[in-house]
Amino acid sequence: MSTEELAIPLRKPFPILPVSFVVLWSSGYIGGAFGVRYGEPFTMTFLRFSIAAIIFFAVALRIKAPWPKRWQPYAHAAVVGMLLQVIQFGGLYTGIGHGVPAGQAALIVGMMPIFVIFGAARWLGEKLSWRDLPGSVLGVGGVIIVVWSSLGSSTADASAYLSVCVALFGITAGTIYQKKFLQGINLWVGCFVQMVVGAAVMFLLAWNTETMHVKAVLPFAASVAWIALLNSVGALTLLYEMIRRGEASKATNLFHVIPATTQIMASAVLGEIPNPAAITGFLVSGSGVYLMNKAHQK
Repeated sequence: MSTEELAIPLRKPFPILPVSFVVLWSSGYIGGAFGVRYGEPFTMTFLRFSIAAIIFFAVALRIKAPWPKRWQPYAHAAVVGMLLQVIQFGGLYTGIGHGVPAGQAALIVGMMPIFVIFGAARWLGEKLSWRDLPGSVLGVGGVIIVVWSSLGSSTADASAYLSVCVALFGITAGTIYQKKFLQGINLWVGCFVQMVVGAAVMFLLAWNTETMHVKAVLPFAASVAWIALLNSVGALTLLYEMIRRGEASKATNLFHVIPATTQIMASAVLGEIPNPAAITGFLVSGSGVYLMNKAHQK
């Protein structure tokens, strides 16, 4: 989607912008992990998308954003919504709800830059280099170390981790599809379409597969508000603000620190303390993502 028409630009250089993005993006894992303690994942995600859709729509109206006159941009935005929103967050919160620690979920989904690089070579015609091999091996190898070290002690089984892998597929495929097809649509309008599609699909899934019962209203509502306002809207806006400033490579490079940041938050807030093998896996995987990002900045 177009990032040149961001309606609420930050007018002065803002040195804390990357840190704010990492904190807000990472906090989405914590908010989701907290929310599924009191409600079901599809119900929570339906509410998240609904709130975000209202905000994006209100901003689009307020700034008089241009709405495409052809149907194709809406269709492409809907596909991105299915991939980036429905599949990613549906799989993510399902896995977390079934016991995958938030830090480990962030680590698995944090492999997105690696798989985007390989996917872009296949579908976008971008070139691969031998420099990509060490980073990809370290990145995937670190994830294997973390998951393998946790399968025996974690309450999550293989199917829960598979759900998080589905989330990884969603964010990877959505990113590639967005780069290839989603052009000519205002940021706020495109995000509104994505959220509407996400909310509709999640409502159907929640209605047909969940009870939609909430165990404790206040903590659940706080979690939904957090991931909707600060993650879906706030972090996404900061990401596109960095891209709008011409810092796309720096923005992508930030993803290698998100799993570690999430793990620190999860240890402090959720009591999810990783074992030594998992800590090793985090370091190995983060190094791999960092190396691949650096290779593609040269």
